[in-house]
Order: sequence, then structure tokens, then C-alpha cells
Amino acid sequence: MRKNLLANVLGAPVGEPITDFARRGAARSMTRSIEEMAENTKRMADGEAIVSLDTALVDDSFVADRLDQDDEDYVRLRDAIAEHGQSTPILVRPHPSREGRYMIVYGHRRVRVARELGRDVRAVVKSIEDIAHIVAQGQENAARADLSFIEKALFAKKLLGMGQAKATIKAALAIDDTLLSRMLSVAETVPARIIDAVGAAKGVGRDRWEELKKLVAVPAKAEIAFDAILSEEFLAKDGPERFSHLLAAIKAGRRAPARRQVPQQTSYWAPPGKAVEATCRRSGKTFSLALTSKDAGEFGEYISSQLEQLYGAFLEAKTRNVQGD
Repeated sequence: MRKNLLANVLGAPVGEPITDFARRGAARSMTRSIEEMAENTKRMADGEAIVSLDTALVDDSFVADRLDQDDEDYVRLRDAIAEHGQSTPILVRPHPSREGRYMIVYGHRRVRVARELGRDVRAVVKSIEDIAHIVAQGQENAARADLSFIEKALFAKKLLGMGQAKATIKAALAIDDTLLSRMLSVAETVPARIIDAVGAAKGVGRDRWEELKKLVAVPAKAEIAFDAILSEEFLAKDGPERFSHLLAAIKAGRRAPARRQVPQQTSYWAPPGKAVEATCRRSGKTFSLALTSKDAGEFGEYISSQLEQLYGAFLEAKTRNVQGD
């Protein structure tokens, strides 16, 4: 049963338990919308105004908590905000060391969406210290069930490495000593290369990660894992399927053929004033174009609307080049 885990940080009262029925389908969405409206009203009553901020003035939290940035949940969030606007404000604090700027406590994906769409982001500005920041960030993600087990484990590891007390980490993730110990054991034993390759693996829980931890603790099996994450079969899969493929490869005990490394070429472009910035990456048959800054959303939509004409011009230029040869 979900309770408002941010009560101590935001000053809101602890809510009533939510039934299992309210966790499912349309009922869950309706319940969340009502809760968000009530939360926004409470903040306004407490004098915490919701303001619009230029995303250029907003910096990331000092501790990251996500692995995957372009998963299906993010795409759904972006599409929903593009169509209906941002219904729930983010929480920021005045930046502790950069005057006139703000640091995200929670709401990183909403800020990213606002940047992509070329919009301001709606935010509550609250002066809080580092520990309250950590607790609010962790509990917001825990309440929304946004983070996978391995993301929480890495978050705990980072906080511990920054010198935060275990009591703070447990409060941030709403966990006990036993679960914290298991999370840290997984995050510290499974090599970072393997975790990065697998990604957030949503739906893969503690037991399966602990099984992987025990396997890769054996050097020979760790070598099999390193080969497996470079294989074409592994790279063709996503999320939990990658995890399952890796686990099966290690148990089979066969080293996969190494994937031929294709050099990646990266280039950058921006017009005077940098109203839009483009990052181009080419690796083998793959080419990606990422647009950021103020005009990114509108410019991206313009490019999308001109694809047919651009491709026609490309084919024409290609034909001229061949004939010229």
C-alpha cells in the first residue's frame, strides 16, 4: 500500500492507503491525477508557488539515479506532455554553488521533455539541504515505482561513496538494513560494464540480480559475461530480455563470438546563438541525430516534415555523383 513518502520533506500529511484495485489500469491513473491535484493545491496553500522556469537555468541533481534515458515510459511521458501539457510540477532547489540557477531534486525526465519541446518547465522551488534533497529524490522515485532494482542499488552505492550515512540511504529508498546490504552487494560485485550493457532491466528483481552476482563473482564466468554483452544476439535485445540472454549464456558456459567493433563517428553543429544544437553519430549502418536547446522541438518537427523532399534531394545528388564518376 502506497503512502505519501514525502511527508517529512514537503510538509504534507500522510495519505490513506490505496487498495490493490486502485493500482490497476484507469483507476490507478485517476487516483494518481487526484493525488497530484491535491498535492499541488496543498503546495499553493502552504505558499509554495508553482513557477515556470527556463530549462537553461536548471541543472541536474548532484546524484544520478537512472540508467535508461530513452525507454518506453519516457516516450509515453513526452507524448503526454506534448499533447496535454505538464500536469505535475518538478521540485528544484536554489543551486548551492551557482547563483541564479536551480538544481533538480526530482523531475529530471520532465525537464528533459521540456527541453526537447522548447518549453519552460513548471516547478516548485524549495530551499532544502543535501540530505533532504537525497531523501526527496529517492522517495519520489520509489513512490512512483520509476526505478528498477539495479537503479536503486546503484543510487545507494553512489550515496554511500559520497559519504552519506546508511540511515539517509535507507530513508531515501524506503528500505531496511537487509535490503540495503543486498543492494550494495550486487552493485559492488557485478562489474559496471555488465550493468551498463544490461541497463535498467525493469521487471528484473533482487533474486535474479543476486543470481547474476554469484555467477560473475567467478572470474571464468565473468569472462563469459564480458563476451556475451558484445554478441550480436545480446545487442539485438532490450531490457529484461538482455538480462535473460546474459544469464543463460553464463550458465551455458560457452563464450560467445566477439562482436566486430565498428568505429563511431561523432560530429556537432550549432548556428550562431546556439538556439539549436545538433549531435550526429554514425556507427556502421546506424546514424542518429539528437537536437537540443531552445528550438530543438520545432526544428526537429520541421526536419521530420521535410524528410521526403530531403531524401529525394539526396538521391538526386547521389545519382549526379555516380554519373560524374
